[in-house]
Amino acid sequence: MVEVFKTDVQLPEQAVVLAGKLSAKFPRIKINFDLEDCDRVLRVEGEEFVPNKIIEMVASNGYYCQVME
Repeated sequence: MVEVFKTDVQLPEQAVVLAGKLSAKFPRIKINFDLEDCDRVLRVEGEEFVPNKIIEMVASNGYYCQVME
């Protein structure tokens, strides 16, 4: 399963911290940010995860996150 999210993460340092927190909470997923994209894309890949849980965790760290359609 692959899900792509639009975020408002701006800096590489923010992406690294957030990716670390997501990896700690969801150790069986791959996480990748593309901050060069205008949508500041967060790509999540794994067998078992719930997109809403990713959104909740990103939001709880002060960032906007929405599944891209």
